[in-house]
Amino acid sequence: MKALILNSGLGSRMGWYTKEHPKCMTDLSSGQSILSRQLLLLKQNGITDIVITTGYYDEVLINYCNSLGLNLNYSFVKNPIYDKTNYIYSIYCAREQLYNNDIVLLHGDLVFDSIVLEQVLKSERSCMTVSSTLPLPDKDFKAVIDGERIKKVGIEFFESAVSAQPLYKLNASDWNVWLDKIVEFCERDERKCYAENAFNQVSDECLIYTLDVKNELCAEVDTPNDLEIVNKKIISL
Repeated sequence: MKALILNSGLGSRMGWYTKEHPKCMTDLSSGQSILSRQLLLLKQNGITDIVITTGYYDEVLINYCNSLGLNLNYSFVKNPIYDKTNYIYSIYCAREQLYNNDIVLLHGDLVFDSIVLEQVLKSERSCMTVSSTLPLPDKDFKAVIDGERIKKVGIEFFESAVSAQPLYKLNASDWNVWLDKIVEFCERDERKCYAENAFNQVSDECLIYTLDVKNELCAEVDTPNDLEIVNKKIISL
């Protein structure tokens, strides 16, 4: 199994936090950065092959990862047009390293507790973390569900939906279907949308199920206010 961590974004909503390094290197109240926390939890759960997409401050990010001393097998893939595309194109750039592998897919600004990752990795089915207890966000991901199956993921869905976070465990058979559709999107120059737009077209073949983490820590840090909320949750763990 490989982990794919998406770190090509500009992080512009974080203000001064991203003036000298990518958002994933933002410090947390635990004394870790968002990324170092992710990497440590992955290693603790036996995931040592890590594919990281880069863009903004890519050399800073690569040097930082190598400085952590975690003895992980890193593969860094730069999205050369990170400022003109969304992460769907970053995945496309890394596609040759991703086919025919079970994948843990996560965004580089996602902060989660160890118990969440453990639950994700224990799932025999492909899954995405959702919360049935949190209110639906206005601008963040929501998953449209049918029973336990996820039919669509996006920011625009509200009916039959639950709050969702971009932490996936994808079996190779499902992932290959999604990745094929990502490649199709990018090769017809649809590179500014979410990768989930591609998933939404193949959700009857790429079978992803909900993993309800309820109130456990699993949240993206998009703004300084998000960071403050996440830091408070970390302190309370």
